[in-house]
Amino acid sequence: MQDRLEAMRIFLRVAELGSFTGASDSLGISRTQVSKTVQQLEQQWQVRLLQRTTRKVRLTLDGEQCLQRCQALLSDYSELEELFLRRERSLSGRIRIDMSQGFARHLLFPALQVFMAQHPQLILEISSTDRKVDIVAEGFDAVLRIGKLEQEGVVAKKLGYLQQVSVASATYIQRCGIPQTLGDLVQHQLVQYVTTFGDTGGFEYLDGQTLQMLPMPTSVFVNNSDAYVAACRGHLGIIQSPLLGLNQYLKTGELQQILPDIMVPSMPVYLLYPHRRHLSQRLRLLSDWLTQLLATGEGIVLSR
Repeated sequence: MQDRLEAMRIFLRVAELGSFTGASDSLGISRTQVSKTVQQLEQQWQVRLLQRTTRKVRLTLDGEQCLQRCQALLSDYSELEELFLRRERSLSGRIRIDMSQGFARHLLFPALQVFMAQHPQLILEISSTDRKVDIVAEGFDAVLRIGKLEQEGVVAKKLGYLQQVSVASATYIQRCGIPQTLGDLVQHQLVQYVTTFGDTGGFEYLDGQTLQMLPMPTSVFVNNSDAYVAACRGHLGIIQSPLLGLNQYLKTGELQQILPDIMVPSMPVYLLYPHRRHLSQRLRLLSDWLTQLLATGEGIVLSR
C-alpha cells in the first residue's frame, strides 16, 4: 500500500513540474527511479499516463483523470493519517514556507519560539524574500503573500489586511516641506516599490471605494521591502507601506505620516498552498496560528 502511495506521489510531482528531471531534483531521488516508477504505474493500470518528448512530458487524457483522482486520494489519506497520529495537534516533520522579509522580521520571528515550543518535532524551512516564488516547482508547502495575487493554479486563503500609511522622514520634510493636499505631491519625490524593474506606479489613495493612482516624480525604485523603508529613512522621498513595519520609526519621530486624512488602500494577506481538494491538517494548524499571530499586530485587520 505504501509503495503504491509513494508511486502516486512521484507521478503527481512529474505531472506538476512537467519534467522527470525536475521531479527527480525536487524529490531527491534518481531520474531513473522516477521514470521507472511511472512506467510501473502505467503497466499496473494498463494505461498511458504521460506523453513523453525530449524536452517535456505532458498528461494524456487518462493521465489528467488519474491526476485528479490521485490528488484526492493522497489528500484523504494524509488527513486520515494525521487524524489518528496527531490527535494532540502536535506537528512533526518539515514545513517549507516563503514570506516577505518585512513580515518575517516584524511579526513571525518575534513570536515563532512559542509556536516551536508547542511543536518541538517540527522543522521549519523559512524562505524570506520579496521575489515571486513558484510554489510547486520550488517545493513549498505554503507561501504567505501580501498584496495582489498573480500566481495561478494555487489555493488562496485570505487571512487579513495590513493597514498602510504614507510617510516621509523628518529630515526630508524639513528639507522639502510637508504636503498639505494631493496637488502638493507633484513637488515631492516618491520612492517606488516594484516587483519588476521597468514597472511604474504612483501615489495610491482611495476616492470613496475607488482606487486612484497619482503620478509623482520618482528617482529611486526598489524591489525589496527592507530597502523600501531604508530609502525613506535615508530621506529619499515618500513611501506607502504597512504600518506594521513603520511603527517603531513613527513612535520615535524619525518618520512622520503625511496626508493622514487621505485613505491609503489596505494590503490583503493570503496563505497560498498547492491545489488540493482539502487543506491538510498540518497547513490548517499553521494557518490558524498565523491568523492568531496577525491578530496581535498593530495596523492589522483580520479577514471576515
